[in-house]
Amino acid sequence: MNVLKLIRWKNLLMIALVQLLIKYALLEPFGVSTSLDSLGIILLILASISIAAAGNIINDINDIETDSVNKPDKIIVGKSISEKTAYNLFIILNLIGVGIGFYLSHNINRAPFFSIFVIISVLLYVYATYLKRTLLIGNIIISILVALSIIIVGVFELLPSITPSNQQTQVLFFKVILDYALFAFIINLLREIAKDIEDIDGDYKAGMNTLPIAIGRERAKIVLVILNFIPLAGIIHYIISNLYKQQIAVGYFLIFIIAPLIYICIKTFSAKLKKEIRHISNMYKLVMLFGMLSLLLYLFILS
Repeated sequence: MNVLKLIRWKNLLMIALVQLLIKYALLEPFGVSTSLDSLGIILLILASISIAAAGNIINDINDIETDSVNKPDKIIVGKSISEKTAYNLFIILNLIGVGIGFYLSHNINRAPFFSIFVIISVLLYVYATYLKRTLLIGNIIISILVALSIIIVGVFELLPSITPSNQQTQVLFFKVILDYALFAFIINLLREIAKDIEDIDGDYKAGMNTLPIAIGRERAKIVLVILNFIPLAGIIHYIISNLYKQQIAVGYFLIFIIAPLIYICIKTFSAKLKKEIRHISNMYKLVMLFGMLSLLLYLFILS
């Protein structure tokens, strides 16, 4: 159980779910030309969650000082699992992820795609050891990596299968994947800022330069509320432009995306206690989950 907590199995499960939904709810039902069979998508998921798990481990190793203040009851490295064991797991999981990435890239005759796995692995290490201490850059980098976990499915499934006859369809579905990646990037960025507000005490002690430390907790909350209107406006525009005739889809987005984002805005203004900020962070995670589950709606939207 301690290992599962260390690798943040719930977050890994979401990565796996999203990649499966893209494959089996978005691409397969509409006969889109793809490059990976069932084993291939399983290997892609395994590579993705292995590298993500390794990133979570190195993050916890470097967060021992801040976690001792922010969440002393949830410390695993150095308590339930030794730092040496955690480092060994970090190395093993990276080797598994990058190794599978190497195999997959050559299997679809796109050897350069292997570099994506290496770049993600390196960026997760650099984020954990340095970038997360810098103002907003760390937040942006980790949000880009979250978006990449979605884009990588399109890269491996659609790009190698493009032909002159199917190019228009392949590009259309790749754009849909990019839309979801952009949504994931924005929501994760907002959640990262919320987590920084929650963890301000421990981060300050560790000498980090997060947004709440740089401008203060209250100003950071105002920035979070303002930024929250970006996904709100984007989803409303998307509904008006593409879904206005699809009542089920409109209802879904109103109830599970727009309403929670409005709720988050209201709660952020009034939040004072650490547990209230944590609640906001968890709400962003729910919005992310429901946003990804909306991939199931394409059977109605495109039918």
